[in-house]
Amino acid sequence: MKIGFISLGCSKNLVVTEEIIGLFKKHGYTIVNDASEAEIILINTCGFIDSAKSEGIDTILEMAEYKKNKCKYLIVTGCLVERYVNELVNELPEVDLFIPISNYDDLWEKIDNLVYNKHTVDNLDFHYRSITTGDSMAYLKIAEGCNNFCTFCAIPYIQGRYKSRKYEDILEEAKMLASQGISEIVVIAQDTTKYGVDLYNRQRLAELLEDISKIDGIKWIRFLYAYPETITDELIEVVKNNPKVCKYFDIPIQHINDRLLKLMNRKSDRGSIVKLIKKIRKEVPNVIIRTTLIVGFPTETDEEFNELYDFVKEYKFDRLGAFAFSIEDGTAASKIKSQVDDEVKELRRTKIMELQQNISKELLSNKIGKEYEVLIENISGDGKYFIARSYMDVPSEDGVIYVDFEDGILVNDYYKVIIYDNTEYDLYARISKNDLSYV
Repeated sequence: MKIGFISLGCSKNLVVTEEIIGLFKKHGYTIVNDASEAEIILINTCGFIDSAKSEGIDTILEMAEYKKNKCKYLIVTGCLVERYVNELVNELPEVDLFIPISNYDDLWEKIDNLVYNKHTVDNLDFHYRSITTGDSMAYLKIAEGCNNFCTFCAIPYIQGRYKSRKYEDILEEAKMLASQGISEIVVIAQDTTKYGVDLYNRQRLAELLEDISKIDGIKWIRFLYAYPETITDELIEVVKNNPKVCKYFDIPIQHINDRLLKLMNRKSDRGSIVKLIKKIRKEVPNVIIRTTLIVGFPTETDEEFNELYDFVKEYKFDRLGAFAFSIEDGTAASKIKSQVDDEVKELRRTKIMELQQNISKELLSNKIGKEYEVLIENISGDGKYFIARSYMDVPSEDGVIYVDFEDGILVNDYYKVIIYDNTEYDLYARISKNDLSYV
């Protein structure tokens, strides 16, 4: 039987989708990319913010149209189902099976019962995971859930409390990925820096990165979602000194005003954030720092927004994303009466992103004439460029490097390039004449 998959939302959700794909392959199903060919369509949803919910509903309705033809079963899983399963069952009779995250232990039994009226028991297992991110890069999830309970976030209510994976299982999966030709590992969790605290009574991210770096075949290692208050000196030293760990910190600070940070239930304040940024930049030469911000948080004043704007202008983050506050059911922030008008929120978000666009263009212009090692991942549609990334670029999040096409260059291989131009978010380069690896 043929099955097609759609994975919505974050990279953590994508890893689950890859494990579900692996489970179907294990049981003899044929995976197809064209929904019109699928007899089963499975959608793994996100339910984090309003736009993700809307995308999930729209995708379900779109895929339900295929049931008029070849598709026999429509299955929906993920965060949206976990949050709103009863409402979805009532409102979307087109869906044959909803599986919330809390029922994943019974996922295969439910699917087998739907399709074949059998009750085969099987579990999601990283050993059967089917990588969908290309031949060179894969995500490595090290924990589920979150204990931070930021007042704007529903993740702890959807995913549950923070739960680290066993250290040896993570290393086993990393070795398995390397044996499949994966050379870039992107370590993810809702909060990577707290890895190990629940299982081992101490943070073990720095140690984990060191051990992953010892695996043959692994060339680049990244970690995302590092909360500022738990970035340790040990972690900074690993990033500074380990040649396989990319000189890149993804630090979601959300805001810089102390009153709003406290209202968000964040554990950092302006002073500690500024101190951390200065320390990282001092200790790690050529480091890239990415952050995410929330504008229009309930009660945010013009003065507090301007404080954030001025902070971004002064500290010039290499990478930055800004989101307008979204009211999430069941969160503490959704109950605050003084909500900011939607139009004001969007104007503030636009203002921040326009500022960041100029900052990014300025910072990227400073790369012109410099040499970087890149991973060639694809060829542009017009055939004029290779599409590549350097240590500065997180897949699917940051910009890319367009490398002038040359014969003899191999996709999924690493080369040195010289930067010669830039846009607001992307770079242009040519193969360095110092790189003789392809001659």
